[in-house]
Amino acid sequence: QVQLVESGGGLVQAGGSLTLSCAHSGDTFSEYAMGWFRQAPGRQREFVARVSSSGRPTRYSDSVKGRFTISRDNAKNTVYLQMNSLKPEDTAVYYCAADPNTSYRSDYFAPTNYHYWGQGTQVTVSS
Repeated sequence: QVQLVESGGGLVQAGGSLTLSCAHSGDTFSEYAMGWFRQAPGRQREFVARVSSSGRPTRYSDSVKGRFTISRDNAKNTVYLQMNSLKPEDTAVYYCAADPNTSYRSDYFAPTNYHYWGQGTQVTVSS
């Protein structure tokens, strides 16, 4: 079974930067597309970014385009989310997720397509 562990969350002032990491426990990391989602209290889980198994292409929600960058290092079994120019509305629990389907997905933004999830890491952006 795939296990994912997020790290790197914390408190940051608006305009600041933070980088999240997600470690994959198995030896099949390169077979998965990886995504980042976030969920604020009282809100539905929201798609943030996705990277294919090979590292390209990447996809982003409109709310984070130009500010966030998803990347992966298959040799290290790790996916990253670099977050710049953070805003208070970015405050949420951020989740790493794995999609075993490496084929093209038109519904890459749907949480139900991701079979494995981490426990989440809190990101809080102050005004």
